Amino acid sequence: MTDDGLGTVLERFGATHPGADRRGLVSLWSRYYFLWLTVPSVVANLVLHRELPVALDDLDVILGDDGLPSAFRVPDEGRVWSEPPEPFERFSGLLAENVEPLIDGLYHQVKVSRRVLWSNAGNYFEWLVSAMVDYGAPEAVVAPALTIVEAPERPDGTQNPMHHPVQYVERSEGPSPLRQRRQCCIQYRVPGFGLCGNCPLIDRPPKGVTVG
Repeated sequence: MTDDGLGTVLERFGATHPGADRRGLVSLWSRYYFLWLTVPSVVANLVLHRELPVALDDLDVILGDDGLPSAFRVPDEGRVWSEPPEPFERFSGLLAENVEPLIDGLYHQVKVSRRVLWSNAGNYFEWLVSAMVDYGAPEAVVAPALTIVEAPERPDGTQNPMHHPVQYVERSEGPSPLRQRRQCCIQYRVPGFGLCGNCPLIDRPPKGVTVG
């Protein structure tokens, strides 16, 4: 994302959240971005064996009046694999060519933590795959995506930033086990937002911060 593009996002999205910390604002915006991009990309990948062309340089992001992504325009229908590649290559268009460069760009421009942004991406990826399992998707269908969230390293030996983005925590009070993010998304830095229900700080919220 260019400086001009980020400026447009912050101007539109920030107009409805005056006084917001820019890091919290960008993190919150990225949550919407990753959600709307992840669902069609991953479902097409796993169910249809189709790789959608979602590399950041190939994708047009359509912004609503509020600055949030309202649609994505892809240049073509992508390709169907006759023999799908190994999991990290299989999801390289989404993760290596979109999520990673977007996160790097946001980090350099706003200094929002890469861990926070990767957690946002991993949260929706894991949520979607878990939902597919809950709704009866065969193990063979979801296995490539499960590898993405279970492998501590990528094939080149570098740390996998998608590794276990959430944990399931037994609690004495409230929902148990609680599906809990490992990294707070810092949305509470945006006026009007508290901690989300999956926040790792939910049992020890920052002073003055509410849940929900």
